[in-house]
Amino acid sequence: MRKENKRKRRPLILIGTVVTGFILLLTAARTTMQGTVEPVKTEFLGMNTYIMFTAYGSDAGEALQAAEQKMADLESAWSVTEESSEIYQVNHSNGEPVTLSGETAEVVGYALSMAEETDGALEPTIYPALTAWGFTTGENRVPDREEIQEILKRVGYRKIILNGNQIQLSEGMELDLGAVGKGYAGDVVTELLKKQGITSALLDIGGNIQAIGAKPDGTDWQLGIRSPFGEGTLGVLSVADKAVVTSGNYERYFVGSDGKEYGHIINPETGYPVENELASITIIAKEGRQGDTLSTALYVKGLGGAITYWKEHPDFDLIAVTDDGEIYLTEKIADAFSLNSAFGNMKVNVIEK
Repeated sequence: MRKENKRKRRPLILIGTVVTGFILLLTAARTTMQGTVEPVKTEFLGMNTYIMFTAYGSDAGEALQAAEQKMADLESAWSVTEESSEIYQVNHSNGEPVTLSGETAEVVGYALSMAEETDGALEPTIYPALTAWGFTTGENRVPDREEIQEILKRVGYRKIILNGNQIQLSEGMELDLGAVGKGYAGDVVTELLKKQGITSALLDIGGNIQAIGAKPDGTDWQLGIRSPFGEGTLGVLSVADKAVVTSGNYERYFVGSDGKEYGHIINPETGYPVENELASITIIAKEGRQGDTLSTALYVKGLGGAITYWKEHPDFDLIAVTDDGEIYLTEKIADAFSLNSAFGNMKVNVIEK
């Protein structure tokens, strides 16, 4: 069983080796004596996280510059704190309609459709609750039940009116694309890079991984999945041309005065951090937007809900890790995931259709 208060730092999905430090770095592609094309890498801060793009090809440097600029543009449009952003304008509209750009209307529409499909487990209006718990301000606290009940009156995706590019929120509501924005941005950048001739690349957007094709030699990318129980890599996942996104309340949490850990993923029904048998859940999907939304929604649903959802929508794969140390993964990726020897005693359960 997991012991309380033993987790020391925010775990990430690791790609090969760990890159430390937030350093802006853009290197040019070059060909070695053996004819192997070296990777081009760019590292920067964006969307409140650390981002690293790695691409191969003679035009990779120019392509990655365009990708970095696109990420900055999307952040400027979707930020909840930047006063010039579209989302900020929506959240401060006092109930009046706001006209969105086509790209922003599209991502909002996707978030709303996934909220409906997951029966509200994905909730794009949960931002007031996140603020009350201090996850948006860094001043963590445990709000009382009366405050939570008042906040929940301002939460509910069905209260949003989206008609074409025009959106209207009830006064006091706040929209946040935190559970879809990074994945959606990854899809946009993926298409941009592909149009510029990039056929092999790996995008790491704050732990959201998006693989374009396979490695230059044609083999799969090897992704180390971080253990939700502390230090170490749980296992290795082989993927190509997929998005891989992990969620769990071990990523961001605080310890209250009662000695209890409170995680950053909020259950929209209760207004409290999710408490269920899941330590983490990893989604493997064709698109980043699906991986991003489902990693949050299925973590909220818990193991049983996640398995039921997958059986009804088997167009993605998942790896779920429970608090008591068991792993559940879907049958199509059973051979693509291998446990590290340090976790070899964990029971692996294959979920079949």
